[in-house]
Amino acid sequence: MSYPTDPRVDDYIDALPQWQREICRAVRDLVHEADPDVVETIKRTNRPYFVLDGNVCALLAAKTHVNVFLYDGAMVPDPEGIITAGHDNKTARTVAFRRDEPINAPALVAMFRQIIANNRAGGWRKLKRDAASG
Repeated sequence: MSYPTDPRVDDYIDALPQWQREICRAVRDLVHEADPDVVETIKRTNRPYFVLDGNVCALLAAKTHVNVFLYDGAMVPDPEGIITAGHDNKTARTVAFRRDEPINAPALVAMFRQIIANNRAGGWRKLKRDAASG
């Protein structure tokens, strides 16, 4: 898959151990698969973010895993149960991937697509306000 990349995101990923590079590259491919208009950037000094009409997700490599922060306002369904943390978080939930753990690509892409659709509809904050008032 070919898409525009941000060299700062490349630098972040390239500095990781091999197993984390593989996870980050796979997630990167999946977010771009979800929508080819997704843009890569760096926020919060060095964290890779993927954005389209708002934040879609961010990557953060930890010692034993890679976190994928989903900026969904806890609105996006998780029928496959891939969310590992932040179930009650009002802004982001987390999917953590560990070494040799498979990525449920269809579930993750579906979540990315829903977050992007929500962003295009004004963002999860607006959608929640609209739902509460209507």
